[in-house]
Amino acid sequence: MAPNPIEVLNPTLSRGHVRHALFDFDGTISLIRQGWQQVMVPMMVEVLGALGTGESEAELTGVVTEFVDRLTGKQTIYQMRALCEAVRERGGAPLDPLAYKRIYLDLLWDRISGRVAALTAREVAPEAWMVPGALDMLAGLHARGVILYLASGTDEPDVIREAQALGVAPYFAEIHGARDNDPSSSKKQIIARLLREHDLRGEELCVFGDGFVEIEEAKAVDGIAVGVATDESLLVAGEAPAAGCIDPWKRDRLARAGADLIVPDFQAHVTLITYLFAEEESDALSHLRP
Repeated sequence: MAPNPIEVLNPTLSRGHVRHALFDFDGTISLIRQGWQQVMVPMMVEVLGALGTGESEAELTGVVTEFVDRLTGKQTIYQMRALCEAVRERGGAPLDPLAYKRIYLDLLWDRISGRVAALTAREVAPEAWMVPGALDMLAGLHARGVILYLASGTDEPDVIREAQALGVAPYFAEIHGARDNDPSSSKKQIIARLLREHDLRGEELCVFGDGFVEIEEAKAVDGIAVGVATDESLLVAGEAPAAGCIDPWKRDRLARAGADLIVPDFQAHVTLITYLFAEEESDALSHLRP
């Protein structure tokens, strides 16, 4: 039997009321920055290793990985501030967090610039660098009148550029990314503003993301939280794995954060939308009941 396309963790979820939806970007829709951790972590380990504390590379990697993972979903500057704190704890004098951020972004651009250029020049299809089924998911929600928003911890100009390169920008009423020293761009503040401005009940807002930050913030306001646990290591440009290729580490992390539903990707977008809208459950949906 094929794996369930949706894992229901909250069987009492109030469905059928979604009016607005907030999407994370990297790892939820976009794969352009796939592998960013393999850029950030070694860069930070190198900074800490230069302090000569006697800690092994493996030990420092463990330290860095912990706070990088914990802060994923927040603006990148938070991870850089954590690096500064780690430097201070080891008796060093850190650079300004923005200086570390610039170093990281330069290294990351070396990794992803070819992807962005190929997309912009239309040398590859957008789906090659998207979570499988993401475009259909956005189109399906939009067709039902759901107002869509994009919020990312990546710098706002980069989010806009990459959303345009993937062809998803027109689906979103608003696109938000990180703005240095501007707390209004945090996912917490964006969610609070949407609820206030549109007079939404929690069940009328659905949040999609692969990081625990957006999941926790959704549940803090009684919203619907859909965790996207794509196994990015199995994805290569132009080739999508069969539905059900879930990353166990992501899945467990999202579950701990309080996700109501977990999906491996959006290849089963019809099933997911039908479930969220509490439309009549056919035989094809009956297996989703916990």
